[in-house]
Amino acid sequence: MQTGNFQIQANVVDIVRRRVFPGTVEVVDGRIASVTEHDGSTIGGTGDARKTGGDTYLIPGFVDAHIHIESSMLTPCQFALAAVVHGTVATISDPHEIANVVGIEGVKFMLDNAEHTPLKVMFGAPSCVPATTFETAGAALDVKAVTELLDDPRIGYLSEVMNFPGVLMGDREVLAKMDAAKARNKPIDGHAPGLRGDDAAAYVRAGISTDHECFTKDEALDKLAAGAAILIREGSAARNFEALYTLIDEVPDKVMLCSDDKHPDELVGGHINELARRAVALGMDPMNVIQAGCANPVHHYKLDVGLLQEGDPADFIEVNNLKDFNVLRTFIDGVCVAKDGQPLLPEPTDPQLINRFEAKPIQPADLKLPCPTNKARVIGALDGQLITEQRIQEVKTVAGNVESDTDNDILKIVVVNRYEQAPPAVALIQGFGLKSGAIASSVAHDSHNIIAVGTNDNDLAKAINLVIESRGGLSVAEAGTIEVLPLPIAGLMSTGSCTEVAEAYARLDVAVKKMGSTLRAPYMTLSFMALLVIPSLKLSDKGLFDGDKFEFVPVEA
Repeated sequence: MQTGNFQIQANVVDIVRRRVFPGTVEVVDGRIASVTEHDGSTIGGTGDARKTGGDTYLIPGFVDAHIHIESSMLTPCQFALAAVVHGTVATISDPHEIANVVGIEGVKFMLDNAEHTPLKVMFGAPSCVPATTFETAGAALDVKAVTELLDDPRIGYLSEVMNFPGVLMGDREVLAKMDAAKARNKPIDGHAPGLRGDDAAAYVRAGISTDHECFTKDEALDKLAAGAAILIREGSAARNFEALYTLIDEVPDKVMLCSDDKHPDELVGGHINELARRAVALGMDPMNVIQAGCANPVHHYKLDVGLLQEGDPADFIEVNNLKDFNVLRTFIDGVCVAKDGQPLLPEPTDPQLINRFEAKPIQPADLKLPCPTNKARVIGALDGQLITEQRIQEVKTVAGNVESDTDNDILKIVVVNRYEQAPPAVALIQGFGLKSGAIASSVAHDSHNIIAVGTNDNDLAKAINLVIESRGGLSVAEAGTIEVLPLPIAGLMSTGSCTEVAEAYARLDVAVKKMGSTLRAPYMTLSFMALLVIPSLKLSDKGLFDGDKFEFVPVEA
């Protein structure tokens, strides 16, 4: 690792003054001691390098403005090993996934683990644990617990306030958590999919500073007009970049880039650097892209992350040009943490196995779904979206019980309470495309019960039981073929490296697609089919839930 005092000659991107010039950056004791311009001339953002500046460019490091590290299925230390390779120097991370499983101890696990990596991880205090009262979670964070977290200097903000109806209706507990963040001068993140007009304005006016859930530009414009910053999200399931990327040039000081949820197979290939590359290819000004992907999160969250200014922490990356953003080296606090596609960090030690898993194996007979009529409510899964449709469909029944109908892609979806013994909740879903077998996962936002989709009860039970036996994981079952990726840390994270987890995940992904799934990321899509706070129709361990009316509804239509 390159440490200590050194100099780099390259074309320097000064994002504060919005100029690029050939120069020398001097690093002393982990900070930028000086930035010297060679000839005083500014060059174009994507122009040819000057000989005096070298053939490469120095830019501030990338910041993921909103991510749940747990969704990478990696610990913070293992996540860091993969992220620094792509020029990521910091993340804004909401640990509400693990908090929903094991409460405040889960948040502390993430904080403590992240202290063993140089990646600058700012964690938030989860505001909505559980996300709703319509599901069973493993823990609850009340106002006292959230306030305790906000008093921790390692907690920088109040994470996404998903209970936007509570904000609009003046719910005392929701507002008390927000007041605690305001009293400590810590930003409050939003989460309000589809909220528009006066309601969006009222939500933002209550103290919400960001939103990452916009799936149309009109929605984003409403929230921008109200004063919120927009986080342009491109994750493994929710992909909103194409709808929103033009905001980068239109309001460059009001947007940031984030992934929200990033599975390991995609993290191996790229991170925020990929969004920067796409944005420039689509005609966005490179300086605006760098502002959105690097500078804006630093300013908004008051991160202790440098922007290539004298006196700043030496957090920056060396890239080949301002079109491709191929990362050659990544520096954090003056230490070279990645070079030429390889991390230069020590391998993490084995983490503590923190978990809560009480579910017992089930039988195929537990998955019967009575339906006296031949019409039922069916969840319509949409590729690349967290929202779903509510569909009324004719279903196939035998002796009064619904069976999966692969011809019409109407399959059973099951949620099993993993925290206490209870009958499985069973409903129907369309959009997965499976022709055989079943898949299951203990990653099921936000309470992380076991969720499964399948074509028959035998394989569904096998897939679910594989997850139970592993005390968390992803599984696939098809006739005699079974495979599981264990996630022993809270049923969310592996102890392995990104490469190891990505390879195991890729095998499962290939198997699911051979079984007929047409979804880009079937396991990621599956994980959001229990997320009740995002409409329209979802399934919790307590039953089928209408997210528009915010009430349970029967499967029978």
